[in-house]
Amino acid sequence: MTDLAIETQGLVKIYGKQRAVDGIDLAIARGGVHGFLGPNGAGKTTAIRMLATLIRPDAGSARVLGRDVVREADTVRGLVSLTGQFASVDEDLTGRENLRLIAKLYGFRGASATRRGDELLEAFGLADAADRQVKKYSGGMRRRIDIAASLVVSPELLFLDEPTTGLDPRARNEVWDIIRALVAHGTTVMLTTQYLDEADQLADRISVIDRGRIIAEGTSSELKASVGSGTLHVRVMKPQDRDAARTILVRELGVDFETTHDPQALVAALEDRSGVTRALTALEDADIGLAQFALGQPTLDEVFLALTGHAAEESAEEGEEAA
Repeated sequence: MTDLAIETQGLVKIYGKQRAVDGIDLAIARGGVHGFLGPNGAGKTTAIRMLATLIRPDAGSARVLGRDVVREADTVRGLVSLTGQFASVDEDLTGRENLRLIAKLYGFRGASATRRGDELLEAFGLADAADRQVKKYSGGMRRRIDIAASLVVSPELLFLDEPTTGLDPRARNEVWDIIRALVAHGTTVMLTTQYLDEADQLADRISVIDRGRIIAEGTSSELKASVGSGTLHVRVMKPQDRDAARTILVRELGVDFETTHDPQALVAALEDRSGVTRALTALEDADIGLAQFALGQPTLDEVFLALTGHAAEESAEEGEEAA
C-alpha cells in the first residue's frame, strides 16, 4: 500500500483556450489535512473534480489511494468522499430523511439506515433539528448536514471544497472542529480554500495554486519563512505623515515599504532586524507619531502577495469550471 493519499504528475484540464489546471504535480501523504490554497478561479475545484473522478484529465496522471483515477475510477469512488461548495442534500427533506436516504443508497437496510443517520445527526449536533426541513437550517447547520452526508460510509480520503464559504465566524469554527475530529479518527482531508487563515489553522501542509499551477508548497511556517524572516507593520497617527515615515524607514532599514488600502499603514519584509530600533528612534526624532509599530512573522496573506504579485481575494477567470 502506498503511503501517499494523492499523487499527480503533469495533471492538466483544458476548457476551450483556458488551461484551468496546467500541469500540477502533487505528492500528498496519508493522514492530516492538506491545504489547497488559491483565489477563485485558480484551479482548485477543477483539480478536486479530477481527483474525485467527476471529470477526466486531458493530460497527465493521478493516483488516489494508490488507484488510477481514470482506469480505476469505480474503486476510487468507493474510497473517497466529496463535499462541494454547495449543499448536495435535498432541502425539501428533513435532516433525518436525507441521511436515511443516503444510507440506503450506500446499502444500509431498514432500521440500520435510520440508526446510521441518527448517529451522524447526534455527532454533528443536529439531533434537535433532525425532523426539520434542511431549507430551514442556518448556513452552519447546512454545512454540517452536508459533511455528515459525506460520512455515511467513513471515507479514507475526504475532499472538502471550500466548506466554509459564506459562513459567519461561529459557523466556520464549528466546521473547523469537525475537520479536526475527522482527522483524529484517521480520515485524510484535502481542503481547498481561499481563506488564508483557514489554511493556517487547519493544514499540516499547503499547496499554493494560482492560474492553474502549483507555485509553492510547504508547511505554513515554511511558506512564511520563504518571503522573509519577519514583517514590519507600521501605522502612523496622521495620514499626511505616511510618506515622510516611508522615506525614513527606507533610509534606515534599506528595504522598500509597501502601502496598503489603509492610508496610515506601511508594510515591509525584513531579513535583518538589527536596524529596527534605529528606525524607531529616527521616526521619533522626526516627530512622527505612531499608532502601531509591530515586528512579526509574515502572514499567509503576505506570502500569497509575495508569490503571486496579487492578493488572494482577487479572482481569475477559469473557463467553464470556477475554482
